[in-house]
Amino acid sequence: MNSRTWPVELADGRVGLRPIRQRDQRAWREINQRNRDWLRPWEATIPPAPPGHLPPRRPTFRQMVRHLRAEAHAGRMLPFVVTYDGRLVGQLTVAGITWGSMCAGHIGYWIDRAAAGRGVIPTAVALATDHSFRVLGLHRLEICIRPENAPSRRVAEKLGFREEGLRPRYLHIDGAWRDHLVYALTAEEVPGGLLNYWHGRSNSGPHPQPR
Repeated sequence: MNSRTWPVELADGRVGLRPIRQRDQRAWREINQRNRDWLRPWEATIPPAPPGHLPPRRPTFRQMVRHLRAEAHAGRMLPFVVTYDGRLVGQLTVAGITWGSMCAGHIGYWIDRAAAGRGVIPTAVALATDHSFRVLGLHRLEICIRPENAPSRRVAEKLGFREEGLRPRYLHIDGAWRDHLVYALTAEEVPGGLLNYWHGRSNSGPHPQPR
């Protein structure tokens, strides 16, 4: 990834992805505070510090944005906000990007409860996946989801991501180490693009797995 591929803005109809910005702070905080109970069970947390170490502190919004920008310019991350009709409604990040013989990354996302159920996140994931495969040259993407998170699992399944198995105590979420199911997709499985597959599925009901 280089300066020709980041920053980038992607869109399909009413759904958009654009880089997170410092001026998003007010809208980002308002959504997070209003959706506290909706997001908390799935939100990443910081593990307790080892004995004798100071307790970790969560970064401020400005520190978070600076870190995400640095990771993006280093080719390790795509830190997007999700928009609907131009309004910020969530966040999607392609993170852990690894090059060399792997060429892979993983996708994480959240959405304002008021915008859920409209196909926003499936469209956003499809946009990010097509960009990752077709422009960046990644080969594999994963989505790791807590087994209890049925709505997020439906997103992965509707888009044709394969369930590959369980990773015990994989991430520190909502104050504890939590098991996660791994869903994955490779570029060969969506030769026509994931967005085209999603449009075909959402317009015609049940659809076979992309291959």
